[in-house]
Amino acid sequence: MTNLPATIDNIEQLDELLSRPTPQVLSALKQTEGDLILLGIAGKMGPTLARMILRSDEETGTRRRIYGVSRFSDESSRQPLEYLGIETLKGDLLDADFINSLPDVPHVIYMAGMKFGATGNESLTWAMNTYLPALVCNKYRNSRITAFSTGNVYGLVNSSGQGSVETDKPDPVGEYAMSCLGRERMFEHFSRTLNIPMTFIRLNYAVECRYGVLVDLALQVYQEKTIDVSMGYVNVIWQGDANAMTLCSLPDATSPPSYLNVAGPQILSVRKICERFGTLFDKPLQFSGTEAEDALINNGQFGHHRYSIPQVDVEQMTDWIADWIKNDRPLLGKPTHFESRSGKF
Repeated sequence: MTNLPATIDNIEQLDELLSRPTPQVLSALKQTEGDLILLGIAGKMGPTLARMILRSDEETGTRRRIYGVSRFSDESSRQPLEYLGIETLKGDLLDADFINSLPDVPHVIYMAGMKFGATGNESLTWAMNTYLPALVCNKYRNSRITAFSTGNVYGLVNSSGQGSVETDKPDPVGEYAMSCLGRERMFEHFSRTLNIPMTFIRLNYAVECRYGVLVDLALQVYQEKTIDVSMGYVNVIWQGDANAMTLCSLPDATSPPSYLNVAGPQILSVRKICERFGTLFDKPLQFSGTEAEDALINNGQFGHHRYSIPQVDVEQMTDWIADWIKNDRPLLGKPTHFESRSGKF
């Protein structure tokens, strides 16, 4: 990505960067003809992903309708989408009648799911993550589906290696990760039986200035908290790059499904990330625990070779996030709990 700013000074500038389409995105979306619906659009990634589609269509002169579906429990998240030109539809995705009332479109981006609060509410977690895909597949049996998943389905792998690749067998830890594998299995079943082309996006971990693993660590350093380094390694990807890789994959959906790890190019040391933030904030550091030999690590090289190397590197991300936090700019207040080794969220 060219013309990167030294700092990101406000939400408008941040959203512009997160939704800036690459040449590869423009090409992929030109191949993806027809209307598109995003299920679960009101989450952390949905709004900028939708905006990237809109901006791509504007640049290429493509005409299509884009729908965004969510409960929209916070109405303020709906208005900006409508202003951009996204047609929003409000309802409960677990309601089969609501699902069946949605418009028929050739392309579905599935972003719905439940993670935080899963512990203690396991039945709803499984309903959202494994029952809902069946409803969606029955409704959109004539469409192409790109479904967000998570690298958590792989389980912990040795941090001295290269991370989990798409062909590795899943080994999920905890009910959340197991339900996410259940989501994939349900989608896979209908992909095979109804011949629905699909791609699973196994994401670890999207980052921007308001949330993400780097924000979690930066806040601990800035607030001079003791930092547990037991989950000692992680990989992250700038959310704009994650959006771009996802959209580049749309033409490649297959039956049985394709798999795509969306992750950054490096395995990062949590301790070293915190040391960098300590320097940027001029704060003392205090650690607890010892780095375990394994961690939740995705290998994103297949996607980098096929679609493009992420444009924003970790040094740029940490600089932006440190400046954002020092200037007390808005945060989403949604910790990732990436450090959980038990799989409980």
